[in-house]
Amino acid sequence: MIASTTVVNVRQMCPNDFDAVFEIEQRNAKHAWTKQQIIESLQCTQVLILDQKLAGFVVLRTIIDQAELQNISIHNDCQLLGYGEYLLNHGINNLANSVNKVYLEVRVSNFSAIRLYNKMGFLEIGQRRDYYPTEFGREDALTMCLGIV
Repeated sequence: MIASTTVVNVRQMCPNDFDAVFEIEQRNAKHAWTKQQIIESLQCTQVLILDQKLAGFVVLRTIIDQAELQNISIHNDCQLLGYGEYLLNHGINNLANSVNKVYLEVRVSNFSAIRLYNKMGFLEIGQRRDYYPTEFGREDALTMCLGIV
């Protein structure tokens, strides 16, 4: 759980954050985003700051009345402490008032992410066959949706 002595802040990503975000992405993702993809997501990325150190990021892209969770990652040293849920909740709560649904795709093998999304109220609405590349071929994705009231 989040330590009461930890100073937690979430803010919009800025260009000075690119290297730290890229490092977290490289450490955590088997098929990581490129630095260019991170740069292109500047306007829709929020970063998690713990005691003045960048510890995670979330990318939520909004189109009219829907949002898509495109990426979320927490530094290895800060995982399993509730920061992923905190960051995603913060991102969803700060979407435009017009947004009424949040969609995402997640690897069928990413059990910890699926558990988090289920806990937050996301529901499985479909599957995408062979959506993600793997070391040995392709892997299916679950498509999930959260209705915002």
